[in-house]
Amino acid sequence: MADVIPIRSTVLHEQVARKLRTMLVEGRIPAGAKLNERELSERLQVSRTPLREAIRQLAAEGLVMLLPHRGAVAIELDEVEIAHSFELLAALEGLSGELAAQRIADAELQAIRALHFEMMAAFTRRDLSAYYRLNAQIHAAINAAAKNPVLARTYAQTNARLQALRFRSNQDERKWKRAMKEHSQMVDALAARDAAGLRALLITHVNNKRDVVLEMMRAGTLAMTSKG
Repeated sequence: MADVIPIRSTVLHEQVARKLRTMLVEGRIPAGAKLNERELSERLQVSRTPLREAIRQLAAEGLVMLLPHRGAVAIELDEVEIAHSFELLAALEGLSGELAAQRIADAELQAIRALHFEMMAAFTRRDLSAYYRLNAQIHAAINAAAKNPVLARTYAQTNARLQALRFRSNQDERKWKRAMKEHSQMVDALAARDAAGLRALLITHVNNKRDVVLEMMRAGTLAMTSKG
């Protein structure tokens, strides 16, 4: 029987959405799977009303699709969609890094450094779930430091569709180590206010993720289902 995941919140649907988002990213709800409202309601210990609100929120983010006569289904991208989405994401990440290096405040830089140290600790523990959560926070913080709300909205929408794939790309130990090294270089470039350098690093970082995902997909080793 699946573990019960209790939720206590005054803004219930937002917490439900956060739990569902994590389940989708980590493959506990596989790509292409239907979101069973009865099972999720029992597992999360919430009524159907906040659950449905959360599912609509995830649909707006692009993580699930609402299909007639079938309900909500976790998105499943084909190889061409993945390549195109990563191509756009690389450009967005590069621009956000360039602008962040020019506009970041000292307090924002220190917050990113703190997240980076936490992420290093998660990497040392090989705690992939914590590592990815912190990793996503770092990328979001760099994006926020760019101080361009239109860019932030476009980035969030594009990145949402790729989160599950980015998470799985770290399941290769050697490539996970490379990603960790790239993050250290990003923080250094940000601290140096090296706009061109950070742009190049972020584009390379995202393209490396794309290559890992496509390689795993073609080899049939991309784990798109939960390991239990």
